[in-house]
Amino acid sequence: MMAALFAARGGAAVTLLERNEKLGKKVYITGKGRCNLTNAADMEEFQRNIFRNPRFMYAAFANLDNRGVMDLVEGLGTPVKVERGNRVFPVSDKASDVIGALKRGLDREGVRVRLNIRMEGLIEKEGRCTGAKLEGGEALPADAVILATGGLSYPSTGSTGDGYRMAEETGHAVTETLPALVPIETVESWPGVLTGLSLKNVRLTAWQTGGKKEKKLYSDMGEMLFTHFGISGPLALTLSSYLPGDLSGVRMEIDLKPALDDQTLDARLLRDFKAMSRKQLISVMDGLAPHNLAEQLVKLAGLTPTMPVNGVTSQQRAALLNVIKHVPLTPKALRDYNEAIITRGGVSVKDINPSTMESKRLPGLYFAGELIDVDAATGGFNLQIAWSTGALAGKSAAEA
Repeated sequence: MMAALFAARGGAAVTLLERNEKLGKKVYITGKGRCNLTNAADMEEFQRNIFRNPRFMYAAFANLDNRGVMDLVEGLGTPVKVERGNRVFPVSDKASDVIGALKRGLDREGVRVRLNIRMEGLIEKEGRCTGAKLEGGEALPADAVILATGGLSYPSTGSTGDGYRMAEETGHAVTETLPALVPIETVESWPGVLTGLSLKNVRLTAWQTGGKKEKKLYSDMGEMLFTHFGISGPLALTLSSYLPGDLSGVRMEIDLKPALDDQTLDARLLRDFKAMSRKQLISVMDGLAPHNLAEQLVKLAGLTPTMPVNGVTSQQRAALLNVIKHVPLTPKALRDYNEAIITRGGVSVKDINPSTMESKRLPGLYFAGELIDVDAATGGFNLQIAWSTGALAGKSAAEA
């Protein structure tokens, strides 16, 4: 939609081919139906939140940045607001209003929208892209084609990898694709006992083992959630984008008290042990973690919840302290594309001119959005990548 809008504003006659029965299905489900359309962070911080190929985005952001998107959506009749974490939403909290704004823009610029149309492939002539082949045999000639088909996440919205196939058919490199910003299944089954339990102000860290030296993959503080299969929530989703395709040799741990060093935490344990010396161990642990989690921590330390506090040895106390600071978890698998917010990987940035989004291999073909090998953290960053690459592709195609 953004590519079509900017191409039309650039003076081109534009036809938008939409596989679904309506526009903006993917936008409709973003931000839990509220549409976290961008992030109001300054561009330096914005770049820090892009995991892969952030430098590829310089020209696209220079053409349309987060402020530009906010102004554009408001100019099309949908006011926006900034919430915690600089997340930007429509004031109405309705994703449909963002889609409505873009529709109004497309109507004003005279963009022809064709719904329920599936593209089969690209038309090439004399080393140029000269149109689109549609399902059913129709050939649609064009001076330029912009592929903005999305990745593989949420296939029910129509993103089933057609863009990757068409890119490969025309000689473009496509890097390995994986679900990203997705919950993580664990080898351990005990998280299932804690399903629905949310943790705040904890630290989640992951390492790659197996080499000469352990390599830290990710470490951050924030919120996470236990599920029937493992872990989810902001920390887990972000971690998923840092994990390798092969999870063997990856270990994770949760620090439940990141604000306390071992010495301070041990002093607190000693104090609590003294105050509750005649009680059961679980009574002390309940003061450090929610009851169900406290029980699991005691078991992970090799102890019994009902054992008397005055019977805990210094070695057992050390084991408890260690498990509070280093709750061990092992990733088994990432959840699939049906639960992935985005797709990681895609058309190689080496095959795309970052100043125009035009293919370096097939002139007349442009790429935009999740199809490209650029991905970012949650919080509106990925939608901004889509808006910015779409706008630059549209503008460049019209100029060409």
